Amino acid sequence: MKKTTSPYIIVKKSGIHRKGVFAKKDIPEDTRVIEYVGEKVTHTEADRRTGSHIYAFILNKRHCIDGDVAYNTAKNINHSCDPNCEVDIIKGHIWIIAIRDIKRGEELNYNYNFEFDEDYKDHPCKCGSKRCVRYILDEDDWPKLKKAKKKTTK
Repeated sequence: MKKTTSPYIIVKKSGIHRKGVFAKKDIPEDTRVIEYVGEKVTHTEADRRTGSHIYAFILNKRHCIDGDVAYNTAKNINHSCDPNCEVDIIKGHIWIIAIRDIKRGEELNYNYNFEFDEDYKDHPCKCGSKRCVRYILDEDDWPKLKKAKKKTTK
């Protein structure tokens, strides 16, 4: 399959993690930047393939999109604790959408929203934002992280 493209982006080396996706031109807020694509698989199959669902996006109760395919350009978008994009599922398609105006040259990112569990330390964050909590976690779980840090410092 041919790599997914978008008139808004370019993939290049990132200071966050290996490759990243950058704005090729200014991107207005609410723009559908690129679709996250891959193979539609069951949750069981996604677990078998990836262990921790690193490139798997939950599509619905039964299926995920396994984005660990060569043609999925969107898999290069990195996590940030202070994102400029979000993910939205629209009519069975997973879209990366700008949540604010993004300037040309800026790296695109979104919160991966990993759940807080005993393995949270296995997913360190290197986004470097002022809001960084040092782990890739859903913002709703940040209070749990704060509580866990307090327990370890006592």
